[in-house]
Amino acid sequence: MLIILFLLIALAATAIYVHYAGFVVWKVLLLFIGCFVALNLLCILFWGIVAVFIPMSKPITKQSWICRMGCVSFSSIACGYAWVRTHVYGMDKLPSGERFLFVCNHRSSFDPLVVMNKLKKYNISFISKISNMRIPIAGSVSYGAGFLPIDRENARNALKTIVTAADYLVKGICSVGIYPEGTRSRTNEMLPFHAGSFKIAQRAGAPLAIASIRGSEQIKKNLFLRPTDVYLDILEVVPADKVRSMSTNELAEYSRNLIAGSIAHPAERAAV
Repeated sequence: MLIILFLLIALAATAIYVHYAGFVVWKVLLLFIGCFVALNLLCILFWGIVAVFIPMSKPITKQSWICRMGCVSFSSIACGYAWVRTHVYGMDKLPSGERFLFVCNHRSSFDPLVVMNKLKKYNISFISKISNMRIPIAGSVSYGAGFLPIDRENARNALKTIVTAADYLVKGICSVGIYPEGTRSRTNEMLPFHAGSFKIAQRAGAPLAIASIRGSEQIKKNLFLRPTDVYLDILEVVPADKVRSMSTNELAEYSRNLIAGSIAHPAERAAV
């Protein structure tokens, strides 16, 4: 939506110029492109200023609405520029009015962007590797929206992140998204699931939403050349009481098997 807005503003500015100064092809093209680029740069500058005021030294107690808006806006812009066409199935299964733990397989760095763009009303913030949270501007803004860094190499620090994520669910700050594989798969085969990440739902007494994603691994290959069709399938929501009754190993195995089956045999359904 922001890309369209920027294009419309640039077009309007160009039309005003033509009305008063006349039509000269190279000037009109230069003005249109210049306006469009300037709007994108102003957007980056705005979020850079916002990022300065976001402390990352301790967990948030309340989600920053402006940071959340920034994450959703960035996901929309990124998916738009990358020409991603997302087809979502089973969105009606997701809980409304309560926070949940969202788990999915991981094939591309675009995966969380696709989810945020298409499931924005569910307010899902992701647990991400430390290096992602150190990206200038993006790291601070996403932290203010509820994203959390996790140190996979340090069990104690990883546990702190799990406890904090569960606290976010309990307090209703945001829903939490994780990729139990720990990193994106470089092939079409899923990596083993880290069972410990499922403790988030157990500690919080929250439902577990299981999803699969296909096609996102093609985005980088198709970038700026052709559209990429991505398929996001909400497979099942495991109620909180069932989550409590299962061990983390059982939850990990159940989720992985469900996702593997969905990828191997995608259902024919109408996309949302």
